[in-house]
Amino acid sequence: MKDDRVLVVGAGIGGLAAALDLASRGLEVRVLERAPTPGGKLREVEIGGVRMDAGPTVFTMRWVFDELLAHAGARLEDQLSLQRAEVLARHAWDDGSRLDLFADVERSADAIGSFAGADAARGYRAFCDRARQIHDALEHPFLRGARPTPLSLVARAGLRGMPALARISPFGNLWDALGGYFRDPRLQQLFGRYATYCGSSPWLAPATLMLVAHVEQQGVWLVEGGMHRIAQMLARLATERGAHVQYGADVAEILVSGGRATGVRLGDGERIEAGAVVFNGDVAALGRGLLGAPGARAVPAAPRAERSLSALTFNLRAEASGFALLRHSVFFSRDYAAEFDDILRRGRLPTEPTVYVCAQDRSAAHDAPAPEGAERLLCIVNAPASGDIDASDAAGAPHALHPEEVQTCQHRTFDRLSRCGLRLDFQDTQMQATTPQHFDRMFPGTGGALYGQASHGWAASFSRPGARSRLPGLYLAGGSTHPGPGVPMAALSGRRAAESLMADRASTSRSRPAATPGGTSMR
Repeated sequence: MKDDRVLVVGAGIGGLAAALDLASRGLEVRVLERAPTPGGKLREVEIGGVRMDAGPTVFTMRWVFDELLAHAGARLEDQLSLQRAEVLARHAWDDGSRLDLFADVERSADAIGSFAGADAARGYRAFCDRARQIHDALEHPFLRGARPTPLSLVARAGLRGMPALARISPFGNLWDALGGYFRDPRLQQLFGRYATYCGSSPWLAPATLMLVAHVEQQGVWLVEGGMHRIAQMLARLATERGAHVQYGADVAEILVSGGRATGVRLGDGERIEAGAVVFNGDVAALGRGLLGAPGARAVPAAPRAERSLSALTFNLRAEASGFALLRHSVFFSRDYAAEFDDILRRGRLPTEPTVYVCAQDRSAAHDAPAPEGAERLLCIVNAPASGDIDASDAAGAPHALHPEEVQTCQHRTFDRLSRCGLRLDFQDTQMQATTPQHFDRMFPGTGGALYGQASHGWAASFSRPGARSRLPGLYLAGGSTHPGPGVPMAALSGRRAAESLMADRASTSRSRPAATPGGTSMR
């Protein structure tokens, strides 16, 4: 029956988590994905017959997937081969300084002490304590809960949690908060980069993002075969539990009848009826009316000025020399403030970018040997989310990114790596660039923003849509919804969507009139 059918629009991590949860509960689930493969932003590209990750590269908060799979009667360790990282990342500056950050706090503190002195080591330990306090204060009332308001967050914390909430300092920005722990500007730069994990500026993001440090210390995992295996695994499990995943299915409209979502219309005209719809795309696509007028009214408007960062990425196969790459390495610009000023105020690619490099063929051990020959690399530079601005209207900021500007940033990206000691030898045919324009085409309505709304200001975390949209029967999942961007957070959003849908079904079932033998009904 169509009332028992749930349509999931999008096979990103949020949609797959919702599909797995709902199929495990016995519902008829149909996942509609425009792309030929699952994963959404957790995607792969192929260069010279070799496949490599082209999206998120860090797997944290393993407990999210342990719980998701346990609910479906499976175990994560039976589905994926995971290795816990010894080193979180290697960091470099063009003055020759280097710093490895370890999963072990004391090992990192020793490294920071050698790098910047005993005061910096003490500051790091205090910073880690604060990060743990913030994480512990927010895990249950915020990360695990439905979208909160400031008042509901306090209510969920309860009397025992009130002192912890009072200590999280939501009104200060991350950069200023870091200044209280680190005098060395390189360390502010290093830990300020946590703001970019949700596509934001460290000068505008709340200090609560310090919790990322504690999340990483709980475990960063390397997935054998690449991060895309997570999406493949979830799609396979959902299918085994009865869900049907349909690729090449371009959803053009959310269908509405009787004031609620009742299905979708595909781009080829096919109409599919259902009792509920879970939308796992960026809510900006709904808000802009790309799936019909009712969808536009189902979510708050998403102003361009509130978009998160986009990215300019380079996937390549190259021979690396001169610098001992780890799985995760970061090469910092000389002026971090100018970099964000370029992106957010001037709406252009940074004059001097910070470059993150994921070396997929390397382990995260401190003394990991380099692979022989060409290896798979993903280089990421922060960029403005201007991928939907027409090139003919290039005046002002933000503006359309012309090929010449992209080419210049590409040159500056590899120059930054060279200045830090890393030399890459590759042919042009062995590289694939992805711009904000490409991301906007893959994820319509976003301008290429990869994290939904930017986390700027204390109220940003409370303004992301929750699992229930304003349109009954339409539920929301993905990184643009609560609790936010990132692979585990998207999975949590999918679980919240499934829970909300099931709760509403149960409520509707209880409120339906029961038939009596005489043909009348009573409540």
